[in-house]
Amino acid sequence: MRFDNKTDDEIESWARKYEEANKADDPAYMLLVEERTKRRQKKQKLDFGKSLDHLKCCAIAGEFTSYGKLAEASGVTWQAARHQMNGAYGHLDTLLGECRRADLPLLTAICVNQQNLQLGTLGEEALLGFADGARRVGYEVIDAEGFHSQCVKECFEWGKAQKS
Repeated sequence: MRFDNKTDDEIESWARKYEEANKADDPAYMLLVEERTKRRQKKQKLDFGKSLDHLKCCAIAGEFTSYGKLAEASGVTWQAARHQMNGAYGHLDTLLGECRRADLPLLTAICVNQQNLQLGTLGEEALLGFADGARRVGYEVIDAEGFHSQCVKECFEWGKAQKS
C-alpha cells in the first residue's frame, strides 16, 4: 500500500472510513494507523515512541501516570503539550491506535490527572474521550467506566507479565 502520493487529509479521511465501518482489524487500517502516526509526529512536540515507552514502564511498575509526566517523557512542558494531548485525533487518541496496532493493552488508560494518581480514575470529560477513542479504534464500549477499569486491569496484568 503506497501513501507517498496521499495528503495528510486523505490519510485521515481514509482511516476514518475504516473506523466508521468498524473495520479496525483490517490490515490495511493498521497500515493507515502507522502512516497517520508518522505524519502526526511531524506536527507535534510530543513523541509517540517516548510516550509509549513511558506508559509501558508505568504499567510494568504497576503505577498510574499523569498527563504532565507523559509530556515530560517527551521533554515538553505541560503548558506546551496540553493542547496536543486531548481530543479526537490528539496525542492520547493516536496512542490508542498505536496500542491497538502493536497488540498492546490500551496503555493510555493508566494516564490520569495529577490529583487522581492514587485512585487512577478519569474525570468525566477524559473518560468520555477515552471511550470515544477506544470505539474509533475498534473496541466495543457500552459502560465507559467499566471499560476503563477493565483496561487498567489489562495494563497492569500486561506489565506484570513483562517482569516474568
